[in-house]
Amino acid sequence: MLKTIFITAILCITLSYANAQTLSIPPGIEQAYTKGTRSLSGKPGKKYWENHARYNISISITPPNRIINGVEQITYFNNSPDVLDSLNMKLIENVHLAHGRRGGLADTAAGIIVDDIKINGAKAAWDNKTAVTTNQMVALASPLMPHDSVKLNISWHYQLSTREGREGVINPTTFYLAYFYPRVSVYDDYKGWDTQPHTGGLEFYNDFSDYTLRVTVPKNYLVWSTGTLQNANQVLQPKFAKKLQESMTSDSTVHIATLQDLANKNITAQNETNTWVWTASNITDVTFAVSDNYDWDAASVLVDDKTHRRTSVQAAFADSSQDFHHYVQFARNALDWFSHNLPGVPYPFPKTTSVQGYADMEYPMMVNDSHQTDLSFAQLVQDHEIAHTYFPFYMGTNESYYAFMDEGWATTFEILIGTAEKGKAVADDFYKKFRVNDWTHGPHEKEMPIITPSPQTTFNAGDNFYGKPSLSYLALKDMLGDALFKKALQTYMSNWNGKHPIPWDYFYSMEEGSGKKLDWFFYNWFYTPYYIDLSLEKVEKSSNGYDLSIKNIGGFAVPFDAILTYADGTTETFHQTPIVWEKDQKNISVNIKTAKEVKSITIDGGIFVDADMKNNTWSAN
Repeated sequence: MLKTIFITAILCITLSYANAQTLSIPPGIEQAYTKGTRSLSGKPGKKYWENHARYNISISITPPNRIINGVEQITYFNNSPDVLDSLNMKLIENVHLAHGRRGGLADTAAGIIVDDIKINGAKAAWDNKTAVTTNQMVALASPLMPHDSVKLNISWHYQLSTREGREGVINPTTFYLAYFYPRVSVYDDYKGWDTQPHTGGLEFYNDFSDYTLRVTVPKNYLVWSTGTLQNANQVLQPKFAKKLQESMTSDSTVHIATLQDLANKNITAQNETNTWVWTASNITDVTFAVSDNYDWDAASVLVDDKTHRRTSVQAAFADSSQDFHHYVQFARNALDWFSHNLPGVPYPFPKTTSVQGYADMEYPMMVNDSHQTDLSFAQLVQDHEIAHTYFPFYMGTNESYYAFMDEGWATTFEILIGTAEKGKAVADDFYKKFRVNDWTHGPHEKEMPIITPSPQTTFNAGDNFYGKPSLSYLALKDMLGDALFKKALQTYMSNWNGKHPIPWDYFYSMEEGSGKKLDWFFYNWFYTPYYIDLSLEKVEKSSNGYDLSIKNIGGFAVPFDAILTYADGTTETFHQTPIVWEKDQKNISVNIKTAKEVKSITIDGGIFVDADMKNNTWSAN
């Protein structure tokens, strides 16, 4: 998501290892490495497992009526070595209830009402009066044994929210549905059931599952969803089904449904209702949008040169929103760049769709983006949300507990692709203004380490999720160099594609992939309450140039430039990577080799904005 919104034990661990700089692991998580589900090599352990499910979901909607009716069958597979006597169900829609938001204001939505639930064909106990939070534990009549499965049949309904948020009503006949179905929460190897409440701020943690989604809507309503549309010829009139098919191989934008087409009401099959069918495999979630008044544009882009695979790129939007008329081409550019540059992993899905809403929020194969009058910012928003394809959807990170594992990376790719699109100066300037300046200029007295679990990050949470981890990733890239950084990153991604990595899996994978010992670096950036503030304490003439004594007041191991202004008026820049801090992260001496007379020296971190630049310059006499 683009917009930003330690527990004592962790803090004690951090302080106790202040000198050793050991990447300590909380006891509850350390047992995963002890048991062999995770490995110090960065790879999943030989005993790694994760649970899986198949969702067969049918939804019916009749806008402007906001009541959503659903029926689903869930087949849940217990791949763990544990006997499960209950299942924890996620009911994210209950976030709209006052008691689901820890006392926040309720809106006009009423939360999930389960009309019927059967487990293995037998009616199960469910009380809608008590099932009002975002977690509901359901007892099993017979324990679910390891390597066995259980079937749940659930029917439910709820009233769609009118708030401008991640899901809900966009206009009276345009809806965006996310988190709309009861689902089995993650049961993993390091925490067991994920029972963390969702309160509207932090994001999500889902298993990789298979989906069949059927959406029944009145005629003249279009549907866009995660997954591949299975019955275009049944729900669309031939002319429009053909346009959709043509877009699958077109670089140019195809206007599948225009404002005039919408007015003519001749796009869909003219049955009283149409059921759109979508499928998606091994994916963490599904979302969809419906509208009878949104334009529909589409094209495609080559994402995999080896297989010649193309990805469908679509957009659904109000005709009056000029920025969205560019969204198909913006997305084509993003998928091309991410697939061929960094992370350099071909976009893994058959489609992406950008829907105009209010959220600036990512979902598998979908983004819900707000209308922007500034085209440059509109492109940046879309770049950021599409970058989330890799983090957290290519790898199933726990967004609700370690938000920096996806938001930090999306922020990093935001500046990298922005540099390619707009040039380094523009991209750096925006990044500094939007991601760094407010944080770096303090205050820092209450700074919390990035490794702090997200629910316990009580000071500058957005900076811990977005800007600070992004800077760490960029600092590592600077230190390793582009090629080695890419190799290490792809090692991490390959290790954990379709799995659930945690921070230590990232640390160990990057060490393995780079062949470098990086504990000191990761400790510096993730385990400390540091910030960025360098001071040029002293400059001395040496036999081959100048020795610069630099104090690291803030503590972070950052790259910087030593900018020398010579007596003849010329300047020269000497770049220093974070490796200069490996042996001593508080005080270093840097030798600058030059035969010319120096008038002044300034140390400048660029996007690693210094908290106090007043002590960063030395002048000769």
